[in-house]
Amino acid sequence: MDIVNQNRIAWDQKVEDGAVYTQEVTTELIKKSKAGDWGITVTTKKPVPKSWFPPSLKGKKILCLASGGGQQGPILAAAGGDVTVFDISERQLEKDKLVARCEGLQLKTVQGDMTNLSCFKNGAFDIIIHPVSNLFVEDISLVWQEAYRVLKDKGTLISGFTNPVLFIFDDAEDQKGNLVVKHEIPFHSLQHLTQAEAEAYIEAKHTIEFGHTLEDQIQGQIEAGFSITGFYEDDFGGSRPLDQYLKCFIATKAVKISL
Repeated sequence: MDIVNQNRIAWDQKVEDGAVYTQEVTTELIKKSKAGDWGITVTTKKPVPKSWFPPSLKGKKILCLASGGGQQGPILAAAGGDVTVFDISERQLEKDKLVARCEGLQLKTVQGDMTNLSCFKNGAFDIIIHPVSNLFVEDISLVWQEAYRVLKDKGTLISGFTNPVLFIFDDAEDQKGNLVVKHEIPFHSLQHLTQAEAEAYIEAKHTIEFGHTLEDQIQGQIEAGFSITGFYEDDFGGSRPLDQYLKCFIATKAVKISL
């Protein structure tokens, strides 16, 4: 099946449904960001440390990779960055355009697949912001390789991703508060479904998700040419049973080292 197209359709539907990651930032946050009081997340709640950024974003070319929804991009643009938001969902990109138009911000939007950044030249960006999204890609080595290519030497990649432990549990039971181990890692959404169940899943416009190994997430960045210089964990903020036992999200700061 066409995973990219399915996830494009599914994210357009998430915008229609008002999902949390499709909610654009407020005017108040943009005003604070313009005044220098800004912050973003690439996981759920925990902000990215300011020390992971240069002292000033003014003039810095920033790619918000698979990051539509009117959240990270507008804040970074309000803080002075030269921002491009790249996302598979045109409806998500419309949120960034809306905030930019309403708040007088300059940012660019590009629709596309995060594994193919051929529309950008080598060394085009100083910083890439990549919030939790590579779970929608089957081969994340392509994401790391493309991120490496389009970053300048010593450029920074700030990524959020899921701890694969999240995917071993039965999601329906998890929503009820029960931790029931069901899946192996690597994981994908359709692996235990019958053909009829898979067809119904696709028809319902659900995203196709992949639970990648930590080796693919972390060693994958290193093999692409990055040096990992920062790391932290985050959780669901107490809303899921796993929060009692484990933080299910990870963020890394990686620096491009010339090979």
